[in-house]
Amino acid sequence: MYTITIDREACDGIFACLVRDDRFAESADGLAAIEVDDEHAIAATFDDDRRESAEQAAAACPLDAITVEDAETDAPPQTLEPTEAGR
Repeated sequence: MYTITIDREACDGIFACLVRDDRFAESADGLAAIEVDDEHAIAATFDDDRRESAEQAAAACPLDAITVEDAETDAPPQTLEPTEAGR
């Protein structure tokens, strides 16, 4: 299990992450977000075989705005407010 987190203060909307992992998306405010169950999130925990893709997305971010860390529990995603997510 692992958690992907986006530091939206550091994100500059370059979107190198989108090319490496299709879970990343552009939110309405022009910054990256993680798509989880049709919601945009800034942090989400996964228990799948796609960690390498997440790590490649994090490594591609020139501003180091993405972290991928081990997770001990399955925490609910930290979703964006509707105005940030484009709703």
